[in-house]
Amino acid sequence: MANTILTAGVRQNLLTLQQTTAEQGAIQNRLATGRKVNSAIDNPVNYFTSLGLNDRAGQLTDLLDGISNGIQTIQAASKGVDSITNLVKSLQSTIKQAQNDAAANRPKIAGTNDLGAVDAAFPPNGGKLDIALNKTLIGGATTPVPARADDPSTAGTNEATNGHLGVTAAAAGSTKAVRIQAGSTTYTFEFSATATVRDLVNGINASGIANASVGSDGKLTVTGTGSDALTLEVGSTLDTTGAFTASAAATDTTNLFGSADNTDVSSAGNSTVRSNLVKQFNDLRDQIDGLARDAGFNGINLLGGDMLSITFNEKTGANKNKLDIQGPTITAGNLGILTAVDLATPTSSQFNIQNDNDLNKVSDALTNVLTSLRSTASQLGSQLSVVQTRQDFTKNMVNTLTVGADKLVLADSNEEGAKLLALNTRQQLSQTALSLASQADQGVLRLFG
Repeated sequence: MANTILTAGVRQNLLTLQQTTAEQGAIQNRLATGRKVNSAIDNPVNYFTSLGLNDRAGQLTDLLDGISNGIQTIQAASKGVDSITNLVKSLQSTIKQAQNDAAANRPKIAGTNDLGAVDAAFPPNGGKLDIALNKTLIGGATTPVPARADDPSTAGTNEATNGHLGVTAAAAGSTKAVRIQAGSTTYTFEFSATATVRDLVNGINASGIANASVGSDGKLTVTGTGSDALTLEVGSTLDTTGAFTASAAATDTTNLFGSADNTDVSSAGNSTVRSNLVKQFNDLRDQIDGLARDAGFNGINLLGGDMLSITFNEKTGANKNKLDIQGPTITAGNLGILTAVDLATPTSSQFNIQNDNDLNKVSDALTNVLTSLRSTASQLGSQLSVVQTRQDFTKNMVNTLTVGADKLVLADSNEEGAKLLALNTRQQLSQTALSLASQADQGVLRLFG
């Protein structure tokens, strides 16, 4: 087949039209894909740079899921600490309620003897209370008295003021004494041979661990100032060493209190309210353990001693950035909260709810527990703030990387649209020029017409 010969003008216009069509195709492809660099052929530098930026953005996006889970895990633990704090406050209220019932818990030694009974040998001198208070403990003290207004014949006679109780006198080299013990506190006071019941009451009241009084019925009552079991013994102290020896005489405590015990009388307090609070306290205590076990998220419990590891970047080795959070193991036992019991001799992990000292110790311990929980909550809050900051940073970094990558490869639709319009115009002009160039060839044909 013979080659078709085109004139130079036609060939040039045809070439221009082909170039315009090729450029139109390229721009139409950019508008269709939205990218001006679709492969390494278009622009190898921009293409591979964009690929690297998008790859890093994708890796950071994958890390955002782990960061988000880490935030939820910390928040779950934080809410658990807040709830445990409320339980501890409820425990404090229970202890306060027990402490408010202290009056019902005081040990009381209630005498059954009527110390104000009138001795037949002595005429009455006042009511039972007055008679009891003025009776001597040992022997019968006599006092000369003037004639009474109602009986002038009594002038000059000697009569005991109010008689005596018959407590035995101390042996030679000893002094009569009373010893009071409450818990580990012991108080001993001595009294003379002429001491009265009033002196005994004042001596007990001066101990600070018990209060004594005589009622209108003439009976002596001794009440402890604390919750510890109270013991009172009558005896004597050696003048040389001060050592106390309980009296073996049955009359000493029997005549004072009516007790059959030859050496001491004792009493322990008991509060029904406090007894009823044992279950309430222990139920609240058990809830602390249960709540701590339920404070996990996605299999990790920071209140159960688990460790949470959150990775912040895509690097490895020394350049890897992560945060390891070691959670505490929170239980009532680990917090130092003892179990409540209604026993006089609790174990090391228990406390006697009837004992004031134990209640005070538990109250102080609960205050310390709240301080510890607040410290844990503060630490979790600080760690949560770090993770949330890194989450925001990572999101912004992903956005920066994506935008940077897009600027390298994405097409400007406005610009590409304007170019396409210009190419369409050029195409039309090229077609017109081609038509004009072809008209010269048509003039030659007319010569043969």
